[in-house]
Amino acid sequence: EFRGCLSELRSNLSLLRQFKWIDQYTRAILIQMSLYNPNIQIFTSVSFLLELLPTGGIFPSTRFEPFYVQGLTSIAYLIIIIIHISFLIYYIIKEFQDIHHLKIGYICQSWSFIRLGIIICSWIGMAIYLWRYVEIKRVTNLFHDTNGYLYINLQFIAYINDMFNIIIGFCCFFGTIKLLHLCRFNSRLSVFNDTLSSAKNDLIQFMFMFSFIFFSFMIFFYELFISKILSCSNLIHTAVMLFEMILLKFDVHDLYQADQILGPICFILFIIFVVFICMNMFISIIVDHFRRVQKKVKSSQNEDQEAFNYMIKKVVCWLGFIKPNQFDCQNEKDEAMRLEYYDTFQYFPIVTDRLMEILYRVNSFHK
Repeated sequence: EFRGCLSELRSNLSLLRQFKWIDQYTRAILIQMSLYNPNIQIFTSVSFLLELLPTGGIFPSTRFEPFYVQGLTSIAYLIIIIIHISFLIYYIIKEFQDIHHLKIGYICQSWSFIRLGIIICSWIGMAIYLWRYVEIKRVTNLFHDTNGYLYINLQFIAYINDMFNIIIGFCCFFGTIKLLHLCRFNSRLSVFNDTLSSAKNDLIQFMFMFSFIFFSFMIFFYELFISKILSCSNLIHTAVMLFEMILLKFDVHDLYQADQILGPICFILFIIFVVFICMNMFISIIVDHFRRVQKKVKSSQNEDQEAFNYMIKKVVCWLGFIKPNQFDCQNEKDEAMRLEYYDTFQYFPIVTDRLMEILYRVNSFHK
């Protein structure tokens, strides 16, 4: 553990060099630092890794992992957590009821997995949040007790923070899909969902073809430029580099420096096969099915869309954002007048039909 000013750190490093702490048998040097910024209450775990290759080169890598130490900072934050837990408990009870009524049929519904994903990820996220809160509390107490003169390893908390971020990402993913499903009565989202449903088979076939071509180019670039380009040091970095090429955000100068002949040739082949051919096929599939769905929407009248627009209009008027016009007010008065002169038993079947229709739409909207 090194503490003190910069001159003391340099003298300690010189002392290690005199004792031959690094020799010809050393394969990696790992330097870890723990930083703290009191102005914004943030810790940072810093790791520097220097890998000494057998060929004589040095491969450096760095990792910075900042995270906040603040927990429940306000009453509003606590209220949001309580509301979130209340909704989770409600949905768990609702899912148990659906499982009890549907039994095996519950597994056959694709949206049930989305709801289960939201519930499971939410509870796991809360458990990891409490775990991280306890660890951060322990570290902050140790930091205050020692006044920052004791080295505190923050790698474990950084690992917990990474797990928490991954779970939050899954929650946002499942939540976004569920939100699109709930807003399917909107005309544009309805067209979007119908287009994806119509193009499902073609998109699956295209996915297999695109995956085969993409992975072939990934292995091709990895084998050619593994020792020449940092972006091709492993398969994951190579895949990221190819995605940047698809978005036309990659600097071709690195490929040209690596090999003046193979670099441009590989880049041109990738652009032709992936960007020009595969991306145009993907756009053609989406556009073709979008036109088919658009023709169906124009030829058919969507009652759910009318009901959704009516509900939105009523809610907006009730909140006072807009005022109903004179024509709507007159229609409501006429409807109320007709109800007064209806015979009770004669109007009962109409009320029952309307009630059953509303319950059916509410049930379909919830599913």
